[in-house]
Amino acid sequence: MTSSSQRPAPVDELALLKAEFEGGSADVWRSALGGGVCVAGPEAVRAVMGNRHGVVAETSDFYHHRHGVFGPRSAQIAIGRAARGLIQRHLDDHRADLPGLVAERLAPCSQWPDAGNLLVLRHLRDVLLHPDAPPHLHRTVEAIVTRAVLAGARQRHRAASRLLFRRRALHALHTEIRARQRAARPLDHPAGPRDLVDVVVGGGGPAADPGELVEVYLSFLFATAGSIGFALGWSVLLLGTHPERAAADPGRTVREALRLWPVAWLFARTPSRAQELGGTPVTPRDRLMVCSYLAHRHPGHWERPDEFVPERWAEGPSEGAYLPFGLGPHTCAGATVTVRLLEDLVGLLTRDWRVSVTSDGGGPQVGPALAPPRFTATLSRPDGCPERR
Repeated sequence: MTSSSQRPAPVDELALLKAEFEGGSADVWRSALGGGVCVAGPEAVRAVMGNRHGVVAETSDFYHHRHGVFGPRSAQIAIGRAARGLIQRHLDDHRADLPGLVAERLAPCSQWPDAGNLLVLRHLRDVLLHPDAPPHLHRTVEAIVTRAVLAGARQRHRAASRLLFRRRALHALHTEIRARQRAARPLDHPAGPRDLVDVVVGGGGPAADPGELVEVYLSFLFATAGSIGFALGWSVLLLGTHPERAAADPGRTVREALRLWPVAWLFARTPSRAQELGGTPVTPRDRLMVCSYLAHRHPGHWERPDEFVPERWAEGPSEGAYLPFGLGPHTCAGATVTVRLLEDLVGLLTRDWRVSVTSDGGGPQVGPALAPPRFTATLSRPDGCPERR
């Protein structure tokens, strides 16, 4: 056994790639990070993620599981389409709930980034599990968020406790999915899917491996309560530290927050053949790491790349150097509904509230997702009267 004082410090992967990029002169290079090849230049990013010429082996970031990739592709497309429609209908039906939810959850002060994750969980809870699902399953999903989705959540529990909880949570989800497979409710059911469990079961079909369907469902859980919540946190942090930008268009604010701090900051791909990419030879034995954080701040593409400038989006999106949801055939199917929810929330905050933040002084919390540092957000009404719970 190695004591905690003897364990090597965890590598800050983002800081390492950033230092390599700033210390070199190439947009594609062999990194010290796991021996992979980092891709940061817009042209190379388009080649890899767009994959128009078969540069990489086709894969999906979202549908990966422990034993490979869930498929076939037709099932991925059906699940993505059904999930997008389900969330879109929910946002349409519950848009009027947002002002009260913001006042209840965020005012007069809230602790971030957890506050953003928990607000999104509350708003989308009926999408994740329909109200009539077993109560213990609702508790399980909420516990997954608090124990595994929130930034730094895993470090708050001992390894044995995490393992025991994981087994119980997977068993509960596996049992529910098996029951719904037996019920055989297809995606084209007249009433539509009731929740995202129905979506993955209906898209996978009765013969799909329940274990794989559980992992697809968990991907949805992490993408909604996790990624959307973190993206909201970055928007709030930037608004609070740049009060002069509070009047900016909410859509531009969201896009600029996603540019500066893309939650999905690193995409993995495998070359399909031996070739040269951005001047660097690669083979199928290499692992390509497409770094959206570096592409989003590439000085050859962006003016004032490290500054928060929502106005830069007045003329629309920037092709190639902007990929907060991926790029090409495997772009996140929920990108449009994600942006819509973020725009609605940011619009409410800038219209109805004055936002100020106090940060703990830390940097981003780097993991599979790029989460904001811990900070406190204080909301007050524009007339100066703080909102009371």
